[in-house]
Amino acid sequence: MSTMHEVAPVVDAAHAEPYAGREEYADAIRQIRSAAEAYYAGAGLVMDDATYDALLARVAATEHDQPAWAADDSPTTTVAAGIAGGDVPHSTPMLSLDNVFDADELTAWAGRLERLLGRPANGYTVEPKIDGMAVAARYTDGRLTQVATRGDGRAGEDVTVNARLVAGLPAELHRPVTVEVRGEVFMTDADFARANELRTGHGGTAFANPRSAAAGTLRAQDRAYDAPLSFFAYAVHDLPGGEGLFHSAAMDAIAGLGVATTAGSPAGMPRCATIGEVVAAIDALGSARGTLGFDIDGAVVKADDPADRDRAGFSSRAPRWAIAHKFPADTRTSTLIGIEVQVGRTGLITPVAVLEPVQVGGVVVTSATLHNFDDLVRRDVRVGDTVFVRRAGDVIPEITGALLDARPAGAVPFSPPEACPRCGGEIDRSQKRWRCVRGRACGAEESLSYFAARDSMDIEGLGDKVIAGLVRSGMVTDPADLYDLDAEALARLERLGRTSATKLVATIQASRSQPLSRVLTGLGVRMTGRSMSRRLARHFGTMSALRAAGVEDLQQVDGVGPERAATIAAELADLAPVIDKLIARGLAMSEPELTPRPAPGPAAGAPRLPLQREDGSPMTVVVTGSVPGLTRNEGNEAVERLGGRSSGSVSTRTDLVVVGDGAGSKAAKAEELGVRIMPADEFARLLAGTSPAADVNG
Repeated sequence: MSTMHEVAPVVDAAHAEPYAGREEYADAIRQIRSAAEAYYAGAGLVMDDATYDALLARVAATEHDQPAWAADDSPTTTVAAGIAGGDVPHSTPMLSLDNVFDADELTAWAGRLERLLGRPANGYTVEPKIDGMAVAARYTDGRLTQVATRGDGRAGEDVTVNARLVAGLPAELHRPVTVEVRGEVFMTDADFARANELRTGHGGTAFANPRSAAAGTLRAQDRAYDAPLSFFAYAVHDLPGGEGLFHSAAMDAIAGLGVATTAGSPAGMPRCATIGEVVAAIDALGSARGTLGFDIDGAVVKADDPADRDRAGFSSRAPRWAIAHKFPADTRTSTLIGIEVQVGRTGLITPVAVLEPVQVGGVVVTSATLHNFDDLVRRDVRVGDTVFVRRAGDVIPEITGALLDARPAGAVPFSPPEACPRCGGEIDRSQKRWRCVRGRACGAEESLSYFAARDSMDIEGLGDKVIAGLVRSGMVTDPADLYDLDAEALARLERLGRTSATKLVATIQASRSQPLSRVLTGLGVRMTGRSMSRRLARHFGTMSALRAAGVEDLQQVDGVGPERAATIAAELADLAPVIDKLIARGLAMSEPELTPRPAPGPAAGAPRLPLQREDGSPMTVVVTGSVPGLTRNEGNEAVERLGGRSSGSVSTRTDLVVVGDGAGSKAAKAEELGVRIMPADEFARLLAGTSPAADVNG
């Protein structure tokens, strides 16, 4: 993985440099308008979000420094960069929102609002900023009569004909009222997958991203197929009896009429009393970003009280009582420098994109999934293309499409493999996800090595050479076969004597008592990893309870959204034969219960684990640097044994950061945010039971 300094930096929109010359400024405006025209037309992206935001920020900085240069129709003062329009006038303008990019800017905005009001705002709402197409939907006597796009903010385009495709925007309300709702038409991840199947099935090229797909579908005329769309409302006008209603109450009211709202979405719409609560809510939304099932590019913060809104008023393009907190862009462009074919532990064969390093969603990405070979052929992505790379939350980066106008001459289509790249065996192409017909036997060595690793079942002595010999001899094809080995059979392997064989058999048999979390890690259930395996094991307790859990049950586990839950359920079903064999061979398949112990001393409260809050909920703990006697993974395991929740990043929601030798930016961020810091040696004493819990919780 490349380091951050090797990648072209993302321009910080909050501290943008003005252009030195007037022609540069004018050229930036031309680029913004060209990108906006494609964006709002749904024709596809010609520029990624971060580049667009950075250009717009530099234009704004230039106009601040050189007001005489400012164009009358500058994209900083017009909605949709001044390129959209339509012939359906809006009842009131549909304005844009100003942007902030971090907690400091958000706090500064709240300060400006407070000065306008002469007091703190009477509460805020925080809702997802959905990456879709804004519309106004008019109902007359409860029936949907017109849907118009935002356009230039004053008038938009009539798209009523396609409103029947939109889930969440009913043709008839529960009561016969006349009202206007405003919100976003968008595509969920499921909508987008279905839309691409329909589009390519009718001979078209795949949509590059859900936003373009939604805009193109909503505006389409005489299309041979109907792609699904979704809608969430974020505002209401002329609600009968709604005068003086807080925004949160108004959203509840239109939800009662049958309209889907952001408040009813998986993201929710928390009401916050202070800007500190707003920051925490935005952090939570950012963490959940990859589990929502649809794209968001930020959070929208609004004053909840209509009196606050009336007093704060509007600028020429945006309300002063609302702001968009933009997340790090989850879609960027990069050059596709290669396509590799990987074979997984279960024989799954997948194409993987090799990319020029690019920052996406705050991390450096050098590779991304291309999903499956059918999808790759359908998208016609080629080596040398400029591709769009998307990463939402913690989801694996993916290629959503290519900028076809920038395709280099001579770029050739990718040719899928004719045989398994690893073993040369036949490929089963009957499903979208291709597999080697040998299944797990194809990847037996990799699978066994992963199962035996220190962070999994910790079977010392079962190295790569021994595993290769076992697979080659036919004695072992899956992890369960390890528990059938005896010293006599093992001793026949090359360079493994009787003494070593006896010791290895003893180590293998001892691993049967390893907890469920390590078994799950060793099995390599997709979309889990070590931390998620521990959460699953702690939540369900036994393998039988985990296997009996449905998709909805799995979503009760912290960090498991719909997509991950479905994947885990499918993986457990696929692993059923191996799991059954492991159970038959006596593996524990359960997770030890955490037994709370009281903090010592007369001031101790109710018994609780050292890394639990007063209410019994787990503290969020980040371990950075080395802890004496522990690997990084063992440090995270220790956090959870002590009742905490391990995390890999520091935020305002972090309760404690354990800092050891070699700690880097996480320690600095903890100091910056005022998060409690514990030295690694103190954490080691806590783990040994010699440090009082009150030191952590007090």
